[in-house]
Formats: sequence, C-alpha cells, structure tokens
Amino acid sequence: MYGTTTLDEIVNGLRAAAAERGYEIVAFQSNHEGALIDEIHRYGWEAIGIIINPGAFTHYSIAIRDALAAVPAPAIEIHLSNTAARESFRHHSVTAAVTIGSIAGLGPHGFMLALSHLIDVVDARPSSETESQ
Repeated sequence: MYGTTTLDEIVNGLRAAAAERGYEIVAFQSNHEGALIDEIHRYGWEAIGIIINPGAFTHYSIAIRDALAAVPAPAIEIHLSNTAARESFRHHSVTAAVTIGSIAGLGPHGFMLALSHLIDVVDARPSSETESQ
C-alpha cells in the first residue's frame, strides 16, 4: 500500500531537487504529536512552505491543525496512499482545511510535486515581494 521507497530516499530526493533550485529543506519525522507541533512552530515562521504527511493525525489532531493555521508558511498535506479509497474513517481530514492543497495516492512522487509547487509559487513572486520577506 505504501510502496518500498524509504523515508530517507524520499528526503534525499527532495534535498537534491530543492538544491537544484537554490533551496534547502528541513526534514523531520516523529510519531509524537507534540514534537510535530514544535517543529511546525519552529520553522513555520520562516519556511517557504510545509509539506506534511500527518498520517493518522490527519483524522483527529486538532492540535496539528491549529499549529499549521498559526504559522504563515503555506502547507500541503501528503498521503502516500489514496485515503479516499481506504476505510471510511480515513476520508475526513481535520488538517486539510488549513492547507493550500492535498496530494494523495501518488506515493513518494506526491512529495516532489508538493516541493515543486511551493518553490514555483515563491519563484513566481515579483522580486520586490520576495526581498521584503
């Protein structure tokens, strides 16, 4: 269901793609809700965006939802599997409402699409707008 690509392989691919475009990424993984919230609060004020796979937290973590809503960095929610094709309890996301979009079911490629979109948005801004941030 989730494929065989490891998290390290996904992160390494993202780092390489970001570097090609003059950006760097900070990657963080935890099974602990509070640790994820701390990272969102730490980087969400300066990052050009947040790519998050909230896993099961998608369906019930108001705390992660509120953390994403509290910071200015736009977030994209990622799921390796197609959550709409799975159990009915996976069809609802409490975090999706505070993201700029969701990508589900495209496996690891979804992360690359999210990264590309966030960089495209920043690169398309007029230079005066990006200089003031």
